Amino acid sequence: MSESQAEPWTVLRLLDWTTEFFKRKGSSSPRLDAEVLLSHARQCERIELYTAFAEEPDEEQRVAFREMVRRRGEGMPVAQLVGYREFYSTRFRVNDATLIPRPETEHLVVEALDCARQFSLDRPLQVIDVGTGSGAIAISVVQNCESAEMTAVDVSEDALEIARWNAQKHQVVDRIQFLHSDLFSNVEQPDRFDIVCSNPPYVSEAEYSELAPTVRDFEPRLALVSGPEGTEVIARLLQQVPDRLHVGGRLIVELSPMIAAACEEIALANPAFGDLRFIKDLDGHRRVLSLKRV
Repeated sequence: MSESQAEPWTVLRLLDWTTEFFKRKGSSSPRLDAEVLLSHARQCERIELYTAFAEEPDEEQRVAFREMVRRRGEGMPVAQLVGYREFYSTRFRVNDATLIPRPETEHLVVEALDCARQFSLDRPLQVIDVGTGSGAIAISVVQNCESAEMTAVDVSEDALEIARWNAQKHQVVDRIQFLHSDLFSNVEQPDRFDIVCSNPPYVSEAEYSELAPTVRDFEPRLALVSGPEGTEVIARLLQQVPDRLHVGGRLIVELSPMIAAACEEIALANPAFGDLRFIKDLDGHRRVLSLKRV
């Protein structure tokens, strides 16, 4: 992105050049990456770029954009560069203490909201998000379910700080209890829940070494790696949940398609659960496990 060429660096030219650069670097969404970074440098909405193709960003904007492009080229995720990620039509702050919310996790939110509609209670619906990270699941659920009272737990205090910030930003902090806890270890009240949601660590030690550098080098290992098999945290969760879930309640867990069969076997071996079903992602892979407490 040399400044010496006679042709001006308009918004369109910057986007075209950067898109090609990101393609060479292996980005799966090079144009989107370029647009998100340039709109951030210009402090505008991404859609506003489309009416500004002929404009030339000023020097301060170009410097900021060049630096983000360089760091993205080195593998840093776009969400960490701009400090946020869109999830379920809401913008969530993220940093290196949290996983970056992914589109696949929206299937978990949809399942939780579908299950919530099936309850007819004379009290608030009690929901817990185990391993809340940025708070994306917890906040998305309470934003779309007026009857829900949420408990959000995480083993990382740094992640909880981000989750609280997001809840405050989206004006739902009064409906979410945040707790520092390893699964249910520090959760005292309520005694039982109607819905348990979790996007737990489910990457095996071997898989971790094979992850893309954009994930392995920039996202928290604690939130990714479960253990040698990848099923360890989910197995612990399935052991703890029956004592904390009302009969008729649902456990909804995101998992890797690679361990779906193993998780199904663990679930079927637990007599506390029934009505097992998988929700598939857009590629047809089993991505979310939904179980009923019987």
